[in-house]
Amino acid sequence: MKRSVWVLALGFAFVAASHEAPAASGIETRQVRFAAGATSATTNGSIKGDQTIDYKLRAKAGQTMSVWLKTKHGANYFNVLPPGSKDVAVYNSSSGGNEWSGTLEADGEYTVRVYLMRSAARRNETANYTLTVGVTGSPVAKPALGAAPASDAKVKGTPYHATGPVPCWMGNAPVGSSQCEFGVIRGKPGNAEVHIKPAGGLERVLTFIGDKVTSGNEKVKASKADDMWTIEVNDYEHYQIPQAVISGG
Repeated sequence: MKRSVWVLALGFAFVAASHEAPAASGIETRQVRFAAGATSATTNGSIKGDQTIDYKLRAKAGQTMSVWLKTKHGANYFNVLPPGSKDVAVYNSSSGGNEWSGTLEADGEYTVRVYLMRSAARRNETANYTLTVGVTGSPVAKPALGAAPASDAKVKGTPYHATGPVPCWMGNAPVGSSQCEFGVIRGKPGNAEVHIKPAGGLERVLTFIGDKVTSGNEKVKASKADDMWTIEVNDYEHYQIPQAVISGG
């Protein structure tokens, strides 16, 4: 069954703890390349035991990625990892099925990780498969931030005007129970792009244009009380951003 989901910047961990994780002692990397004029590529492969193969390709926010793993082995699956993730997945086919498509939230290099479940890996089983990966659609244009005031210097060695921690929490965790590192790129007064890194090596980008907050195509709820923004993304991610992060000072 084909599954369609929105790709979270918090996305490609071997997602549910209730499912077996792949058993990989080493990961082989292969680059996905499309023929001229093509929007997809197909490859045949084979894995054995705890072997894991990462198929990598670049794509942009707003485009749609599709992945189809055709295999006769019942424990042969794939995960989709977003840019910057080592093991946190936005999609896990062991729980969602071996055909998937989703709208991408970030620019960068994506990974389709093919593996055998741990139980099959322990038995040193072999799986033959056909993997098809496609990318279609146009990237989302980023909102223009405008130019930051000349007096707003950047943190040395970074593209950010300020860095530090902000309160964050996921799902039903207590409010402010964690701290997430951020970096902010400011534009004209009231505009900013806040890059937040929750646990797992991923990145959430929040764009502030005046009183509007967006994050690519994701579902965002934003409210402001006094000088504190409270942001919810996809009914799961929660962040508190002081106004001073946006405006400086």
